[in-house]
Amino acid sequence: MQRYFVAAEQFGDNEIRLTGEDAHHAVRVMRSKPGDKFIVSDGQSRTALVAVVEASPTLITAEIIEMLDAESEPVWSVTIAQSLPKGDKMELVIQKGTEIGAYAFIPFQSERMVVQYDAKKEAKRIERWSKIAKEAAEQAHRSRIPAIEPLKSWRELVQLIGNYDLALFCYEREGHAAHGRGIRSAIQEWRQSASPVSAVKVLLIVGSEGGFTDREAAEAEAAGAVLTGLGRRILRTETAGLVGLTCLLYESGEMGGA
Repeated sequence: MQRYFVAAEQFGDNEIRLTGEDAHHAVRVMRSKPGDKFIVSDGQSRTALVAVVEASPTLITAEIIEMLDAESEPVWSVTIAQSLPKGDKMELVIQKGTEIGAYAFIPFQSERMVVQYDAKKEAKRIERWSKIAKEAAEQAHRSRIPAIEPLKSWRELVQLIGNYDLALFCYEREGHAAHGRGIRSAIQEWRQSASPVSAVKVLLIVGSEGGFTDREAAEAEAAGAVLTGLGRRILRTETAGLVGLTCLLYESGEMGGA
């Protein structure tokens, strides 16, 4: 069933209003008409099954039939911190990461980042990424849209590490046989030393096409991050975060793992 996200003020006690591109999509693409049903979420705590009362390409009014339980969100809140990659790779990370279950995304600048960052384009870039996250969340029947943070410097990202219950720094050296610490062993070690918490916040730090420097690894580890590998193979930057996210959700029990 089609799902849409609306702003809190569009979500009333008995009805909801769908406007803008969503109303246009519902009428022109989905051919919605009075009596048709779809699901609406405010992206936070409310999700409802609604039925169309009035429909136009600019405004749809629908009555709330039933409030629904929000059961599609992972127990662990995993934020992907992605060093800004070139081209449209960040769009892929956000789209697929949202489908898998990422809680938020933090783009950041690292030493070996190959893309030339243009501050003048940041607002449009964030707007574009946010739209991609919204559409992916609707497609995946998420109950919330992942937040897209403004671009951070390396120093700013390091300062955020302490805000998380567990921070994993994806470092290719750790994936080789001589080192060997992977996500599973890192989580096992964390579980043995950490106090039990009901809502786990995880930061997954992924490098750019050029990877991380030894200095960045040392600074992240000093700030509390755990250096971890993603297997013995070298993954592309747009693949690494998605693999790490999937592993984390498996280990949390999201896919029948823990």
